Amino acid sequence: MRKHIVAGNWKMNNGLIQTESLIAELKTKQKTSDAEVMIAPSFTNLWHAFESTRQHDIEVVAQNMHFSEKGAYTGEVSAGMLKSIGIKTVILGHSERRAYFNETDESLAKKVDTALAHDMRVIFCFGEELSDRKAGNEEAVVESQIKNALFHLEADAFKHIVLAYEPVWAIGTGETASPEQAQDMHAFIRKTLESKYGHTVADDMTILYGGSVKPNNAKEIFSKPDVDGGLIGGASLKADDFYAIVNAF
Repeated sequence: MRKHIVAGNWKMNNGLIQTESLIAELKTKQKTSDAEVMIAPSFTNLWHAFESTRQHDIEVVAQNMHFSEKGAYTGEVSAGMLKSIGIKTVILGHSERRAYFNETDESLAKKVDTALAHDMRVIFCFGEELSDRKAGNEEAVVESQIKNALFHLEADAFKHIVLAYEPVWAIGTGETASPEQAQDMHAFIRKTLESKYGHTVADDMTILYGGSVKPNNAKEIFSKPDVDGGLIGGASLKADDFYAIVNAF
């Protein structure tokens, strides 16, 4: 049985004071849906955020991690470091990591392996550029990203993976894939999984949509049968907006 999840990716926003303030406000909000709620603050605020939500049903997750256990990787953070402060879920493959930091399917496959070896849950991101969509190549691009990074795994590994489809052209642009476009791609993703791992793995997979989800469009997007939640950017930085999306189910 797949889960509903709404995860807020704070990206490079909010210092300690802003993090404290936003978490305090989030903790006052009432959740009326069955969705799991996650937030991903910056590395510098992960421990404080984890401690602040320890008695609350908000899970604090990481925005990224390195594939090595330790070593001379200045500025990087390992899975073991995240686990040592209570973090059990990590976002991998976000389009901004791919675009600005040259992350590849091959490096992401290694990150996924490391996270799973540490018993972490992975939110694995992928999606096409606008040029891919205009050329009609969106399905081929998405299929390639999934297969290259994940299809070396055994079926049991997918119990610890959440997929997040993010059309790059709809991230931070104000543009949003229509609910029908989101549904069509999510159904294709599920079909791609089924072709390799069978119906049960595909049907149980939680697939999130990421791309300018707002309170005014979340309900329609989440109503689609293959859309199981959202990876939320800008709207997750406002408590009222974020919980309006959480409660859109």
